[in-house]
Amino acid sequence: MLSCVMKPQICIHMVLRRCYSDVVRVAEVDGIRKITMIDDKTRNSMTIKMTQNLLKAVTENVDGPELRAIVISSGGRMFSSGHNLKDLASSDGRKVFALYSELMVAMQACPVPVITAIDGAAVAAGAQLVAQSDIAIASNESTFATPGANFGVFCHTPGIPIARSTHRKTAAYMLLTGLPLTAQEAVERGLVSRVVRKDELEKEVAAVCDAIKAKSKAVVSLGKAFFYKQLELDTGSAYKEGAKVMSDSLDLPDGIEGLKSFAEKRKPTWKHKA
Repeated sequence: MLSCVMKPQICIHMVLRRCYSDVVRVAEVDGIRKITMIDDKTRNSMTIKMTQNLLKAVTENVDGPELRAIVISSGGRMFSSGHNLKDLASSDGRKVFALYSELMVAMQACPVPVITAIDGAAVAAGAQLVAQSDIAIASNESTFATPGANFGVFCHTPGIPIARSTHRKTAAYMLLTGLPLTAQEAVERGLVSRVVRKDELEKEVAAVCDAIKAKSKAVVSLGKAFFYKQLELDTGSAYKEGAKVMSDSLDLPDGIEGLKSFAEKRKPTWKHKA
């Protein structure tokens, strides 16, 4: 699990400013929590330990006004090689899927946007992590594949967010053949949000984070929650619920401030309170 580089009492007050384990490094700067997978030995495979660390990093101290976005990236040769086959063959193998599903649900429930920054191959559960993230930005050298059936373990759970973010035929192609998509194919088919040159990836991620930070956390959190809720509703119910949420948002302190600042032609001063 994560261990704190700084003294424990300082780390608590600074909201996970700088923590690490031997599989992830976590640093929080100016409201952005950067989670870097550093288990290059296993090509950032989703071991139980890796999953536990990621789950902790996307659920700990996320409700305060300081945190505005979470970015998950990787160091080493690839983004992630997916579930660790040695783990799956062990006595604890069956625990992996339930734990990883818990991480996926936590990412969606997280009150701030979860962004993946991909440089290299995202395979199986690695592609699942990308598909489940709110925003995915990839370098043009990245690839995406779900080849589990090649090893006798079909990518059932990776297919859940992939089928919800890509075209149906694209999801079936990936899951049934195991053949990879290029970064360009992934952006054209909805798996990732944007593709940039490798040397522009960090700059593009920073620009996205800056755009998020310019907004009220309360407004963005409410928007993210309803966005995922309405996806499960029929169109009529979605509009009914959406109209209510929008009406209620006018009573938020930051809803009031936003409209007032627009009328007064000035920058808003957000309180970030629900």
